[in-house]
Amino acid sequence: MSESPPRTRTTERTTEHDETEKEDVCPECGGSLATDAEHGETVCTDCGLVVEEDEIDPGPEWRAFDSSERDEKSRVGAPTTNMMHDKGLSTNIGWQDKDAYGNALSSRQREKMQRLRTWNERFRTRDSKERNLKQALGEIDRMASALGLPENVRETASVIYRRALEDDLLPGRSIEGVASSSLYAAARQAGTPRSLDELERVSRVDRMELTRTYRYIIRELELEVKPADPEHYVPRFASELSLSEEAERRARDLIERGRGQGVISGKSPVGLAAAAIYAASLLTNQKLTQSEVGDVADVSEVTIRNRYHELLEVNSEIQS
Repeated sequence: MSESPPRTRTTERTTEHDETEKEDVCPECGGSLATDAEHGETVCTDCGLVVEEDEIDPGPEWRAFDSSERDEKSRVGAPTTNMMHDKGLSTNIGWQDKDAYGNALSSRQREKMQRLRTWNERFRTRDSKERNLKQALGEIDRMASALGLPENVRETASVIYRRALEDDLLPGRSIEGVASSSLYAAARQAGTPRSLDELERVSRVDRMELTRTYRYIIRELELEVKPADPEHYVPRFASELSLSEEAERRARDLIERGRGQGVISGKSPVGLAAAAIYAASLLTNQKLTQSEVGDVADVSEVTIRNRYHELLEVNSEIQS
């Protein structure tokens, strides 16, 4: 009697994949399934068949109607984050000199808590690498707040800096320079770029060091950073100038037409965005001066005029 050949891993994976596909479709009509968390049921969106019922709800047993109530009822801490050098896993002693009931501490207890804070801070940064990381992440958070960058950009910048620290790329370079370069790269990756002039104003390093460190970090970490798109600057400039949605849409159209004609290639994206905003304001009768646009975009009026005439050549409806 011959023995059947053993099942290979490929066969097992195929079987598991088929079973997963069967679970995702209705056994009656083959339609897609949807989970109703409120009633604990899995139903077919086509025929309404209840495939599963009385499912376990993994959520909390309490309800909250606002963020403060949710914080009061939650019994878990904040999620881990790369924006803190210890990822938020260590203990943090608050600065308020009050007990759990809100009563003020005595002078002896205040001295004791101050000593505990001092030793807690020392234990949180045990070596030079952690002290380096703590200082850099503080710089990233400060600059991101000044530039109005969202939290996902700060997280990405923190990850880039951690990689640079692990790969020993900091010797010979300042912490502020690598932190600024990480934030600049993260902002461009997330589609919310900031110009070098804007970053230089909030950074503690000059433009030359910033660009040199940025190129070094990009090359060594092999980061994929696409060239900045002028359209990414348009919403922010339009918001600061209080332009209408129509003007913002026309500015995007002007940039897109210029891209089709090859006008924007090799040009500063900030200058092109400013010129498109200026042209769109004229087309929508929300006339702005070149000086107003230049102050918001941080470019000169000469740059706006030059880019404006280039857009004029491929967009004949703009009236000079």
